[in-house]
Amino acid sequence: MLQLTPTQKMYYTLRIAAAMCFIGHGAFGIITKPIWCNYFAVVGIDHDLAYRLMPVVGSFDILMGILMLVYPMRAIAAWLVLWGLLTASMRPLSGEPFAEFIERAGNFGAPLALLLLSGGIRENFTNIFVPISSTIKADQKKIARVKTCLRIIVFLLLAGHGWLNIIEKKALLSQYTTLGFPNPSKTALAIGIFEIIAAFAVLARPVRPILFALFIWKAGSEIFYPHYGMFEWIERGGSYGALLALWFATEKITHQGKLKSISIFSKIKFFNDQSNNKSTSILRSASSFLFD
Repeated sequence: MLQLTPTQKMYYTLRIAAAMCFIGHGAFGIITKPIWCNYFAVVGIDHDLAYRLMPVVGSFDILMGILMLVYPMRAIAAWLVLWGLLTASMRPLSGEPFAEFIERAGNFGAPLALLLLSGGIRENFTNIFVPISSTIKADQKKIARVKTCLRIIVFLLLAGHGWLNIIEKKALLSQYTTLGFPNPSKTALAIGIFEIIAAFAVLARPVRPILFALFIWKAGSEIFYPHYGMFEWIERGGSYGALLALWFATEKITHQGKLKSISIFSKIKFFNDQSNNKSTSILRSASSFLFD
């Protein structure tokens, strides 16, 4: 990845992150995660039918995730945005805290940022069945648009997770207990405050070292979920991907700034050389006039 441009790094990061979200989510359908019954109930599907539909929905999610890896059409990315929004909204609609919705911003945010990186609404709609190429030519305006999107997405997912810590979500308290923290409630409060402060910091001004530290924090802390650990970690790929892509987005701006500085320095050097050449020519002419 070191040989890629910053824009290409963002492209592959968001593409892989989107695929991870839906492969991980699909895995829960295959193993028939019981809590999904609550979400099916929102649209009037009973318990028995929900269990029969879970593997079907899960298999389709996995298929979409694999297609995003091998043939990333804009239509697939657009579907992942809509499906991610729909599935995340099922949580508050089924009675869970609204924080559950915003904490999953990475699920729909990663494919959304990928679409923004590939072009505007008209370009994406016109080429809806065309794969998103890695040879994206992103100007400053496009990079700024993607960066704004990612800042909002990262803010939401960090603030949402921090909120869940503050209200002491049972799964998080169980995680801290398993890890050996003597007072899980205080641990959750401290982590919640930290993540909400971090969310506002990223929204205000995304600083590269902080972004990378938060990427390590999210990717590391999500490993320790007590149930379905690996699937949970894969499903949250959008969270890590959004942070890493934003880190690359700031690299793009820095990179261009360096190129601009080099360009200015080269122009100054050119004019100095031209000036020196003219001075040398004048001296030679004067010498020839005086001594010849």
